[in-house]
Amino acid sequence: MIDLSGKTAVIFGLANKRSIAWGIAQKLHAAGATLAICYQNERMRAEAEGLIQELPGASGFQCDVASDQEIDSLFAQLKEKYGKLHILVHAVAYAPAEDLRGEFINTSRDGFRIAHDVSVYSLIAVSRGATPLMTDGGSIMTLSYYAAEKVVPHYNVMALAKASLESCVRYLAWDLGQKNIRVNAISAGPIKTLAARGVGALGDMLKMHEQRAPLHRNVDQLEVGGTALYLASELSSAVTGETLYVDCGYNIMGF
Repeated sequence: MIDLSGKTAVIFGLANKRSIAWGIAQKLHAAGATLAICYQNERMRAEAEGLIQELPGASGFQCDVASDQEIDSLFAQLKEKYGKLHILVHAVAYAPAEDLRGEFINTSRDGFRIAHDVSVYSLIAVSRGATPLMTDGGSIMTLSYYAAEKVVPHYNVMALAKASLESCVRYLAWDLGQKNIRVNAISAGPIKTLAARGVGALGDMLKMHEQRAPLHRNVDQLEVGGTALYLASELSSAVTGETLYVDCGYNIMGF
């Protein structure tokens, strides 16, 4: 059994009970980690805080990862409250709805910028904030999707952001390896999260995955959380710069 007692994890991206961040939070909490769970804004506070209260010892923090000022403020609070960090979970992605529907060729310049800023640059920004607090080394992880590699109709500009995110993981892994900080991505199968509902034809994606994946089913948040628990633990002490698939095997199929 994995024991994360004495470890502190900061988790970005909690929106509601369907969030992948929530599945990860439950798994890390069950293993004994102390959790700092972040939600985007005041509008999401009530639902997020209600969930956080279900995890004794966990604390909630508001942080919009598109704001350097809010990121700086958050890590100042985390340093004061916890002193050290050991685990960082980046479960954040966003692109304007109009750029996730229709033809990819009509992607707007602003939509491209926003998708990469919120979904990719934010990983760099929060990693930079966490690194000085990871004095004992640590594990950073983010969430990707198969569309980073292959065309998934309707995923559009978010697919480009995920491809950039996976490259970002590799460069951060190189930079931070000398500090004994590991950086990895989990490529999860489609899940009905708040963010995923913005992608056109989500129902078709779920049906296709269930039909074609070797396990003939879809993945759920807690299964992604299990892989996050592995990456947070010393069992993955020599794993960095990788993209781990948690998709019931869908990615191995040719058709």
